[in-house]
Formats: sequence, C-alpha cells, structure tokens
Amino acid sequence: MSSPKVLFGFHAVGVRLKTAPASIIEIYADPTRRDARMRQFLDRAHEAGARIIDADGVRLAKLAGSHGHQGVAARVTELKATHSLDDLLDSIEGPPLLLVLDGITDPHNLGACLRVADGAGAHAVIAPKDHAAGINATVAKVASGAAETVPYFMVTNLARTLAELKERSIWCIGTSDDAPKTIYQVDLKGPVALVLGAEGPGMRQLTRKSCDELVSIPMRGAVESLNVSVASGVCLYEALRQRT
Repeated sequence: MSSPKVLFGFHAVGVRLKTAPASIIEIYADPTRRDARMRQFLDRAHEAGARIIDADGVRLAKLAGSHGHQGVAARVTELKATHSLDDLLDSIEGPPLLLVLDGITDPHNLGACLRVADGAGAHAVIAPKDHAAGINATVAKVASGAAETVPYFMVTNLARTLAELKERSIWCIGTSDDAPKTIYQVDLKGPVALVLGAEGPGMRQLTRKSCDELVSIPMRGAVESLNVSVASGVCLYEALRQRT
C-alpha cells in the first residue's frame, strides 16, 4: 500500500470528499475558524463520515508544508491510476483533446495548468518524467481539485509519446513565438494534442521537431510571452470554442 499523502485547502480536500470519501484517513480543521465556508465544509465532511481532528495553524502549516492551507488539511490514501495513457485514449468518445507540457517544473504552474485543463474539458495532461513537476500537495492546492479529476501521465520519452499519438491520428500542435500561424488559424475540432513549453526557453528542440505544426499566440502589448498556465488556457479554450 502506498504511503498516505496530504491535501490542503477547501477545493482540494472538498473534491476528494466528493469523489472518493473512503480514501480520506482524517481531516484536520482549525477550530478557531467557524465562518460559513468552514461550517459548510465540516457539514459535508460529517455527512461523508470523515474523521475530523482539531488542529491549530502551526500544525496545519507543518502538515501542508505551506501557510496557504485555509484552515483545512487531510491525510488521504493515494488513488490508484485507473488507466494507462493507451487505455484512456481507447476509452475516449469523440476527438481527444490533450495538453502536453514540456519542462514545466514549477508546481504552481502545473497546478494552474491542471485546473484550466479540467475547465476546458481536456482528457489528460502529459509530461516527461524528467524536467517536470510531479503531483504534490502544492500542485493539488493550486489545481483546486483538478489534480483529482484530470489524468496526469508522466512518460519516459516525450518525443516517442508524441510519435505514438500521431500514429493514433492525433495532430500534435506546438506553440512557438516565431510560428507563422496563430492558434486562431488552425482547426482544433479534430483529435489534438496541444504542446507547450516553459515560459522563456519554450519546448525542447526534439519536442519541437516532433510536432506536426507550430502556432503562436498573438501578443499585442509590451510583454513578449505568457505564463504557461495562461497560454494553456488560451489554447485549450480556443479548442473548446471551436468544438462548441
């Protein structure tokens, strides 16, 4: 059995309460916080049969490794991955929409990307095992529950995975400042994997060469680039707009 992990913040713990309450070992809550949001959260926890333990801010910060716990943390068992990437792709009805992240090592950026992927209805997020952030408590907090709902696959060889996606007729579209087309000039209604790199360095060269097509995000102001989570939102929601 895998070691318990810690989730913190209302969204992250709340989504686990909703989707897998049996996986919650215990919930820690600040007894000095009894506002409406906390009362509503505790009511849901009691209804789910969760064990609730009073914990002050110091203990919560130690559990969470952060002061952004909002007065709530939980020890939970790791959920088993229900699919491999191949199994997931086989199960998708309609054209897949995937987000591929190359070189995203900041857990805050990963959490924000997972959140926007969930919002836009992406089927999965893919990243390399090297040069990438894994799922931890900070990612789960920033993702506001999306770390529990969006499949996140860390692959050994990203270029090979892109080649396998192309064998499935999934069009791999990378983002680059110097691309001749913009994201608004390509058809995103079919099977698509949107590939983004870190702000500044962008995609690695081999990842770039593995893409079928490159597009840019129009920049009309003084700044030269967008944070990767913002860029992910622009691209994914353009795909959603076209599909809708």
